[in-house]
Amino acid sequence: MAVVLATAANAQEEQTDPYAELGLLDESSPVAEEGPAQPVPDAEEDAAPREITTQDMLREHARFISYIDEKNYDQADISAKRVIEMAIQLHGPQSHETAKALNNLGIVQNSTEQYNAAIQNFNSAIEILEILEDRLNSQLINPLKGLGAAQLGIGRPDLAKRTYDRATHITHVNEGPHNVEQVELLESLAEASVRMGDVESARDVLDRIHILNVRHFSDDVMGLLPSLMRRASWQHRAGYYHDERATYRRAIRIIEDAAGKEDPRLVDPLIRLGESFYFFEPMGPDSHRYTSSSSGEVYLRRANRIAERNKDFPWLELATTKLALADYYIFSSEFSRAKNLYEEVWNDLSSDDTRLDMRNELLGDPRPIFEQTLPPATDAAAGVSRRDGEIQTGVVNVYYVVTGRGRARVEKTTTEPAEFTDMQRMVEREVRRRMYRPTINEGTVVVSGPLVFRHEFTYSRSELEDLRAKNESAAAASEQ
Repeated sequence: MAVVLATAANAQEEQTDPYAELGLLDESSPVAEEGPAQPVPDAEEDAAPREITTQDMLREHARFISYIDEKNYDQADISAKRVIEMAIQLHGPQSHETAKALNNLGIVQNSTEQYNAAIQNFNSAIEILEILEDRLNSQLINPLKGLGAAQLGIGRPDLAKRTYDRATHITHVNEGPHNVEQVELLESLAEASVRMGDVESARDVLDRIHILNVRHFSDDVMGLLPSLMRRASWQHRAGYYHDERATYRRAIRIIEDAAGKEDPRLVDPLIRLGESFYFFEPMGPDSHRYTSSSSGEVYLRRANRIAERNKDFPWLELATTKLALADYYIFSSEFSRAKNLYEEVWNDLSSDDTRLDMRNELLGDPRPIFEQTLPPATDAAAGVSRRDGEIQTGVVNVYYVVTGRGRARVEKTTTEPAEFTDMQRMVEREVRRRMYRPTINEGTVVVSGPLVFRHEFTYSRSELEDLRAKNESAAAASEQ
């Protein structure tokens, strides 16, 4: 099998999802028996061409890790390709060293959204390991993780789901069905299900994660808290707001039982529980639930009391705790209360020069208190490959101001191409629906703007042609 080294030029024409996870970097040295490598000058600075040695590859690998730590992904990409070339020269194209190097290049390409290139390199690494080992070897898990992330990045959660399923099965074979190491894979599997719109499957996966964590932390109840908080975040993303609140309440009870009702660790779950009441599940035919807009206030007020009574509570966390309650007052139209709290936080952050930057970040510009995710593509473009040029990018720009009461006043909206009026109405409606933390200037709530909300989306060329033909037909009919 020939190793295919994919690059952005030959495998990636468009960049898509910026939120795709990177996979798992293999930081182990390409040759285990060698000692720690020290950085050396770039290869171009060598005085004359010479035979590549194992030490050269180790040094380049160390340089690659350094670039990753610095988040210098352009240089990391170049360095990763050098390591691949050296691994092939030293160990051959079908070697563990080459597979590791291909995996690392794929991770860098994921981080820069070169997803199609990353997919080729992860697949090459997988094929090499299958030849050297077998299809159930645990070394396959890392490149499978990266492959799944890249498949999510190109908008193919169906492929990612199969990839994560395979990686999870490999952990079962090697570590047993109850191994906690599979949790990261299951979270990725839930992500793929959410993106496919299969929230019931995502819910089942979250339940599996919870069972594994409960089993793992059976002797350490407080150790269960991070997994509970992640579980609640996933439940929120899937739209299971009742389940999300139940999870936060369980976290709160665990802290209260272990440390008391005034423990500062209660502040975070209390705030998240309060903010969950910005969102409501659709009421079913058998539901009699009604929740007023003040439902979250009691939790946010309690979080504030705990934070203020704790003398060692960090000043920044105290400010954000107060802002969470002020934001909720905006949501529930209690503008005087919100204004007083915003001004109190502004004064607190103005009392020390070291806090001014954070004051400007938190209060210098309006920010949405809550928001819903807008569709990244029209129905005709969802899940369609970009490589044949059929998929294009459009944009909606909404120009608006934010009032002192945190409401948006839309002044103008533009869309390119203009034919996508449904997307325009959807984006404009979302901007109007949102509530915002207003700008605080010199301790006073002020009107902000004009501001621009920009939403990019993908569409198919054939879809645009159909819309134009439809508009021309309508125009011709109106002239008759």
